[in-house]
Amino acid sequence: MQVRYPITDRIMSKKYFFAFDTSNYTTSFAVCDGSGKIVLNFKKLLEVKEGERGLRQSDAVFLHVKNSELITREISSFVSSHPDFVLEAVGVSVRPRDVQDSYMPCFLVGKSLASTAAASLAVPVYEFSHQSGHVAAALYGAGATSLIGKDFVAFHVSGGTTEVLLVSGYEKGAFKIERIGGTLDLNAGQVIDRVGVMLGIPFPCGAHLEKLALGYAGKSPKYPNAVNFLNCNLSGIENKAKALFESEKNINLTAAFTISAVSDVIAKLTENVLTRYPGIPIVYSGGVMSCSVIRKRLEDKDRYFAPPEFSSDNAAGIAYLTMLENTK
Repeated sequence: MQVRYPITDRIMSKKYFFAFDTSNYTTSFAVCDGSGKIVLNFKKLLEVKEGERGLRQSDAVFLHVKNSELITREISSFVSSHPDFVLEAVGVSVRPRDVQDSYMPCFLVGKSLASTAAASLAVPVYEFSHQSGHVAAALYGAGATSLIGKDFVAFHVSGGTTEVLLVSGYEKGAFKIERIGGTLDLNAGQVIDRVGVMLGIPFPCGAHLEKLALGYAGKSPKYPNAVNFLNCNLSGIENKAKALFESEKNINLTAAFTISAVSDVIAKLTENVLTRYPGIPIVYSGGVMSCSVIRKRLEDKDRYFAPPEFSSDNAAGIAYLTMLENTK
């Protein structure tokens, strides 16, 4: 699956910032202009074999390398269509999080692409974490970049992460992030994908499972409380979904239960966050948060949601942060 979100209106600024992100499931390339506008957001999902629930790092690296040709074409197309093009800097995600020993081999491909692009045009390279990119993309997509440098809570909910993060400022290319809660076992996206694979849905399963859930008109059973203040356990949702499907043989009901159970957990975590930090803004990012069912459950004042193209893995947040770092 290949997704591109081009911008059709005329770009006035001559300054541009390239960014690369090679996560475990998506090859991404984005461009930000000098005014802070994302003008290109290109993504190519890595192919997962039917029936599989993920990728080994060696396979992800190989697929990112294969996708490098697509990225090269995107760069060539962008440059040729912008005669006013001046590249100011390149950004890239090089690690999952801004913590010691945070490392995944798949990010080496993006680092190589960024280094090559920067060296060829003699511009600086800025390195960020994948997590900081997610937060920045969510802020950009939600129209909330004014929160950069301020305190807020960020939910990063995806197949690889389910965390509640206290963000207390931004400095030297990184958000100051403290993990204050999250899952103690499976990630929310893992649960959704595992249930989806069980139901015969192509991986990654989020969008497909959401569509099936929306097709169920009845009430789905409630899942027992899996939240302990700011922490949660999600593996039981998968077990309950399996038992429900075995007993009812209803794919829509099983999908609705799974999405509803994940929604309940995130809603309860949100409620508990506001108990500890009354009135603090909350930003939701990560692929799971692109689900319309979950978003509808959580919407309220001072809560910010990125649209799908800025919520799932992408390089847009990295491009925006590159622009910020270069213009300091």
